[in-house]
Amino acid sequence: MALIPATILTGFLGSGKTTLLKRILTEAHGQKIAVIENEFGEENIDSDILVTESKEQIVQMSNGCVCCTIREDLREALQLLAAKKRQGLLDFDRVVIETTGLADPGPVAQTFFMDDEIAESYLLDSILTLVDAKHAPQQLNDRQEARRQVGFADQIFISKSELVSAEETEALIHRLKHMNPRAPQQKAHFGDVPLKDIFDLRGFNLNAKLDIDPDFLKEDDHDHHDHDHAHGEACDHPSHKHEGHGHHHHTDDDVKSFVYKADRAFDPAKLEDFLGAIVNIYGPRMLRYKGVLNMKGTERKVIFQGVHQLMGSDLGPEWGKDENRQSRMVFIGIELPREILEQGLEQCLV
Repeated sequence: MALIPATILTGFLGSGKTTLLKRILTEAHGQKIAVIENEFGEENIDSDILVTESKEQIVQMSNGCVCCTIREDLREALQLLAAKKRQGLLDFDRVVIETTGLADPGPVAQTFFMDDEIAESYLLDSILTLVDAKHAPQQLNDRQEARRQVGFADQIFISKSELVSAEETEALIHRLKHMNPRAPQQKAHFGDVPLKDIFDLRGFNLNAKLDIDPDFLKEDDHDHHDHDHAHGEACDHPSHKHEGHGHHHHTDDDVKSFVYKADRAFDPAKLEDFLGAIVNIYGPRMLRYKGVLNMKGTERKVIFQGVHQLMGSDLGPEWGKDENRQSRMVFIGIELPREILEQGLEQCLV
């Protein structure tokens, strides 16, 4: 049986997760989707859509979707759904897991890699994070959970942008990009998002594409050795002008990202030792990291990525004849020691 793709939907309370889910559960899109709802949040779908007394708490929707509200273990819910699908009792093509507004998506993502039984049935596709434009600046200042949700994202949807000025939205986009340059951002108006932007994003696939906004790389170049990512006087971006208006300079966020690039090849043994040590020490603070690497001894790209302490790598396609064999890595985490990482990586080069 083919693996069932799974999507994790996260975002702070009131960011519009439920609105988006309702759309997925009621629209005629022809896809059979099972939604697992961690029922601890204030707002849950079932008051609106699910009126049921059934013990099992699995409900079939009119458009062929399935909704499963769980109060127990996510792992058990995933196993139950997979078993019912195998037995032909339930028919669905993919799973969406809605986390509660205060949840850290890390452990949810790790379930798909650490649990053999789950890994044999499911393929984690991506983490989607909804960010409420009106309340995000304050939430990002006050709550680490909100910052973590941004750091983990493969795709960010900005909701409620109609409630704030264009300048405030721009400042938010800029801030989010510094926390997570991997995740494309788009505005979501009342959950109105094309399904192609929600499913099959392959955020956890090991592929040779390192999704970093090219402008972010350009911006990163001019201060490659200025490790604090401080912007000089010349930077007049709106998000740097509103000190005192609840708009913090992006370096105040503890969730930050940085990109590392190298033109010399890596020594595979040294790099493996170094990354192993780093993940051991800083793993809990490393949210997402990914790289396309030039390794000594192979003509193929080496792709690696990780979530917290879990790291995997794979051989990608061959380097092109005239391609610049530059290694590029992005690290997204909480207070990561950029200088230590950069110095360590330098020492792993041939």
